[in-house]
Amino acid sequence: MKKKAVYSIAMLIVAGSFIWWFAFKASADSASGILVSPKRGIFTITVTTTGELVAKNSKDIRGPEGTRQLGIWQMKISNLVAEGTQVKSGDMVAELDQTEIDSKRNDALLNIQKSQAEYTTAKLDTALTLSGAREDIVSLEFAEEQSKLLKEQSIYEAPAVKKQVDLDFEKTERQLKQTRINYKTKVAQAIAKMQTVETDLTREQQKLKQMQEVVEQFRILAPASGIVVYSREWGGKKRVVGSTISPWDPVVATLPDLDTMESITYINEVDVQKIQKGLEVRLGLDSDPGKKYTGIITSVANIGEQRPNSDSKVFEVRILIHEKDTTLRPSMTTSNTIIVSVVPNKLYVPLECLHTEGTQTFVYKKEGSSIIKQQVEIGVTNENEATIERGLVEKDQVFISAPAEEQRKSATVRSLPKTDSTKTSSKQAS
Repeated sequence: MKKKAVYSIAMLIVAGSFIWWFAFKASADSASGILVSPKRGIFTITVTTTGELVAKNSKDIRGPEGTRQLGIWQMKISNLVAEGTQVKSGDMVAELDQTEIDSKRNDALLNIQKSQAEYTTAKLDTALTLSGAREDIVSLEFAEEQSKLLKEQSIYEAPAVKKQVDLDFEKTERQLKQTRINYKTKVAQAIAKMQTVETDLTREQQKLKQMQEVVEQFRILAPASGIVVYSREWGGKKRVVGSTISPWDPVVATLPDLDTMESITYINEVDVQKIQKGLEVRLGLDSDPGKKYTGIITSVANIGEQRPNSDSKVFEVRILIHEKDTTLRPSMTTSNTIIVSVVPNKLYVPLECLHTEGTQTFVYKKEGSSIIKQQVEIGVTNENEATIERGLVEKDQVFISAPAEEQRKSATVRSLPKTDSTKTSSKQAS
């Protein structure tokens, strides 16, 4: 009986061991994810962004000119044709609200009437003033003639009487001379006054004429044939009915040249260090994923900007598309893969396989039924993968995600061997 009991216990222990071994092996095989093997080949470092198509060259459809001189600072759009409309030269694209300029035009008409009344009054006043001055001159000329006759008749009078007649003649002569001088001054004053009033009248008339010319521009016409694409305001929103334009931002829409297209994208301040002019780009269309294009970076902004709904600074990057395609239209969304560099013959794994503790990077790999916490040395990385300089070979099998906690605790830790440079440094430190 005792032997039978010992035998039964031994069998239970062996069965339990087998069960534990199979359970651990199954857990290791499926631990938290899928096993992958490192790949060797060309490693491409890329930056992926989303862009928007614009035409490299386009003609602006602008609002009225000369509004600043009239004191009109904002004009509200009251009517727009649909974006994407094919227009011909001279076709109506937009209309602006005329309420403000109509009010100013009415004020100008009242000012013209006032200036015309002032001009007429000044003309009458001037005529009356000069008429009186001329009458004074005529009267003094008669007085002078009388004094002259008295002077001639006083030749036989007493010296005192003769002296008085001579004085009266000289006085009348001086008065006539001064009146003639005053008349010339009054004429000059009248001319200056009339010129001032006439200038005011002319200015108001020219202002009204300018307003009439500007009002005609409130109906905005296409300067050439093409597809209408509305421009964006400062906040990034496109012009719509109710939007306002100003003398400093008068562009309502553009007529793009669809033969040469660009994708404008914005790169964050971390990745922009990798981007430079001349890098190749692979592009796709969100609206048609089957379409593929190539391009090249033509410009990278030197100064970052704050985009709407973004907390970080971004830098504008322009990508010239090599291919011509009637499918390409402004405002379409593009997926841009910028090829930063290409490194040949590299071993690499997905970024999900990598884990860090302090300054060390490691992976969990499977060896038979065991899990190894293997330290690795990584090289360059892209958005999805990282190259492995030391710690793995192609035949290894690596977990994409970390195993369960109990398996991580039981995993065998395997560090990288020290390199020659590390050994040399250690000896020098000793």
